[in-house]
Amino acid sequence: MRKLHKKPLIMAVATLALTGTLAVGSAMAYFTTYSTAGGGVKMNMGFTETVPKEDVDENGKHITIENTGNYDCFVRVTAFAPVKLTYNAPDGGWTDRGDGYWYYDEVLPAKAKTTKELNIKYTFPSGDDKPEEFNIVVIQECTPVLYDEDGNPYADWNHVIKDDSTQTTE
Repeated sequence: MRKLHKKPLIMAVATLALTGTLAVGSAMAYFTTYSTAGGGVKMNMGFTETVPKEDVDENGKHITIENTGNYDCFVRVTAFAPVKLTYNAPDGGWTDRGDGYWYYDEVLPAKAKTTKELNIKYTFPSGDDKPEEFNIVVIQECTPVLYDEDGNPYADWNHVIKDDSTQTTE
């Protein structure tokens, strides 16, 4: 008779052991599951890009700047050549601040171009030193429009936007 009483007890213990093993597997899966992530995403929140338009005739180069970007900006222009250069703005709109650059007086809105042109005239040196070929290299830079506490726009030329839409700090 004793054997009959042990069998249900052994069956109950075996059932509990099997049930416990199933729970341990889930718990082990919970404690051993992990996840990692890597990589990155480049966010484009718009950019400011300016493109110079240069027309050449016997009076020199006639420069206008177009803002093809998404934000308003200020622009400035300078040029380099192996001959003497003189700048003028016949219709106004450009200012020489004495630092080698000519500054457009107004904010250049996004998707717009300068309404006034800057003329760069070249003068050959006297004598036979006239070069057969030469190039006037025009450099234009832009900086984002900033606003003071009264809402007036101003330019910070210590933060110039380069051609690849990155900013540099001088």
